[in-house]
Amino acid sequence: MKSDCIKTIVCQERKKDPIEMFCSGQLVKVCAPMVRYSKLAFRTLVRKYNCDLCYTPMIVAADFVRSLKARDSEFTTNQGDCPLIVQFAANDARLLSDAARIVYPYANGIDINCGCPQRIHDDLTRTVDLCRKAEATGVSWITVHGRTVEERHQPVHYDAIKIIKENMSIPVIANGDIRTLKEAENVWQITGTNGVMVARGLLANPAMFDGCEETPLRCIWDWVDIALELGTPYMCFHQHLMYMMEKITSRQEKRVFNALSSTSAVLDYLTNHYGI
Repeated sequence: MKSDCIKTIVCQERKKDPIEMFCSGQLVKVCAPMVRYSKLAFRTLVRKYNCDLCYTPMIVAADFVRSLKARDSEFTTNQGDCPLIVQFAANDARLLSDAARIVYPYANGIDINCGCPQRIHDDLTRTVDLCRKAEATGVSWITVHGRTVEERHQPVHYDAIKIIKENMSIPVIANGDIRTLKEAENVWQITGTNGVMVARGLLANPAMFDGCEETPLRCIWDWVDIALELGTPYMCFHQHLMYMMEKITSRQEKRVFNALSSTSAVLDYLTNHYGI
């Protein structure tokens, strides 16, 4: 489960409680759990560009506990990969507990995925009640995506996140349609939350939290170095580049780049077009 092929200093943050960040009064910038995408290589990249806290992709607790193969494929980390939150999906408390025990030495916290099926309710009092119940069970913080289950591309209800935050004593993270550092700062101010979590915005621009409006070439270069050194599978390596280069390539360039089928072809393309 550990990968130390990237040379990094020992991460003392592994011993710290992320709550300290949330209580600092500063905007905490969080990389969301993303199936297939928020793995070690991508977490390493966004940490270089001012991301404060990273989540693993969602891991099915039952498979993780029962299968060594699942553990080795689903969870990889190294000494510089912190602070780190491991997200599990589970409907059995015992299996969740067992999974948490396995990753405990390598993580700063455990997250339970409730957002994908739940989100906020049309009757916001029901969501506030659910969050209060979660707080009463002892959770350290919650993340709220400001849409209902039925909503996909509609505007995010930041006002609803603000109300939830006002009714909670524990930290709250806001999530939904944040694509630039300025937007992150605005949402943080509007909602009064302790931090913001970003998914698609970071896929498109891993340097977003560093204030870059689009993916800089140096970030693409960093991704190539990190991904190759960590042995990232080609499909994942290529897909991330497709997201990163969306805004800096023409339609014709996209057709050519997206059709590439090998690492060597991608490297040749980047060298010929961008001097990378």
